[in-house]
Amino acid sequence: MARLRFFPVSYDVAGRAVILVGGGEEALVKLRLLLRTEGRPVVFAAHASPELMALAGQHGVTVHPREPGIGDLSGAALLFIATGDEARDRALAALGRQAGVPVNVVDRLELCDFAVPAIVDRAPVSVAIATDGLAPVLAQRVRAAVEALLAPEFGRLGELARSVRDSVGEALAGNARRRRFWTSLFDGRGAELALAGDLEGARRAALSELAQAEGQDGEGVVWLIGAGPGAEDLLTLRAQRLLQRADVIVHDQLVPDAVVEMGRRDAARIGVGKAKGKHSVTQGAINDLLVKLAREGKHVARLKAGDPLVFGRAGEEIAALRQAGIRYTVVPGVTAALAAAADYAVPLTLRGVSSSLVFASGHGANGTEPKGWPEVARAGGTIGVYMGRTAAVETYERLVGNGVAPSTPVAAIENAGRADSRAFFGRLADLPGLAERVDVAGPVLILVGDAVAAGDFGAAGPIAQRTEASASLLAAE
Repeated sequence: MARLRFFPVSYDVAGRAVILVGGGEEALVKLRLLLRTEGRPVVFAAHASPELMALAGQHGVTVHPREPGIGDLSGAALLFIATGDEARDRALAALGRQAGVPVNVVDRLELCDFAVPAIVDRAPVSVAIATDGLAPVLAQRVRAAVEALLAPEFGRLGELARSVRDSVGEALAGNARRRRFWTSLFDGRGAELALAGDLEGARRAALSELAQAEGQDGEGVVWLIGAGPGAEDLLTLRAQRLLQRADVIVHDQLVPDAVVEMGRRDAARIGVGKAKGKHSVTQGAINDLLVKLAREGKHVARLKAGDPLVFGRAGEEIAALRQAGIRYTVVPGVTAALAAAADYAVPLTLRGVSSSLVFASGHGANGTEPKGWPEVARAGGTIGVYMGRTAAVETYERLVGNGVAPSTPVAAIENAGRADSRAFFGRLADLPGLAERVDVAGPVLILVGDAVAAGDFGAAGPIAQRTEASASLLAAE
């Protein structure tokens, strides 16, 4: 995983000297940026351009017609160097570090202590886009996209927050209650009034909402969220929004770290580690944990791979929450069968071929599954078998034993919905060979049915090498 060289941070320069060395075009650009802050720019330039002198004079910025000394840098917040001369840049950077001042040298990344991001200014709200100094043009493109998303009036929400921040701190104890208040405020009437320019009306609405929140005990809630098959961009907007509101994220083993990290940085993460054959946390213990967290007033995101209601055991968790009187909400996710079908354009239902669809587990409770799904396959329907690789032989025997033709098309999709998804295609007679493959380690979804043949499997590998037994079965048809 790529890591950031420059740590993104907002730096307080209010009332402090910010030193700028240079008098050309790059220095002019930096001065314009510094004038948007509450810092106190001071320029050192032996030869300043008329444009820089005019801008400095307009804003009362002092311009010294010389190089700075170490005394000039004492106590400064930041030092920007834009001389364009490499030797001077190096010498000035060394002087800045000697004075204990963080240094930025224009276009000389190796001399920088910090990088200047592209900034979307909606003061007091700002958005910084950084590329570790390597691709400023890319940062500018992202900035343009963000500028289009945030109206010029967006900063009024920051003004609203500033006007009631002290009152919120006094009225609500604990970060969790305060965070919920802010979330409600920015989604509600107060925000609407602020964006419309009525800041006083927005403040009154905020204080009214605060008075209601002050008299309420924090009520916990559990959100049972489908994380989808693993790709971050298949997460629903609702799921993403709730992850940002959660105090605790309780996640399964199959949920990728990248999806878990879409939650708030300060949210607690609890991995319950449920996976086939590795139930490090029992379902009963998970149920008890959800109830306990909610009773503590926490907002809990129960993050499950795929869809919570498709082989996600959400039904058992819902029953426990109901019995405990805990509020809950189910947020659907893209289940593996749908992701697998989308990866390889498989029509799970196809007019004139298949009008029924069954999702089945390769590992049912106590080794059994409700009867009926082999009959659907025999009648021409499509079957999606979850956790299918190690149950491939059993699935084959069960289907063929119930009259499904060995020549029925079959696809096995590993890591459905992810960037490393791959497919194997063949016939039902080939399916036992899937269990013998040592090169398949990810979760496998098996699709069985005549409609599967319509998928895009031109680049798929064989499920297994044809054995004499499978060849004879196919020949017998």
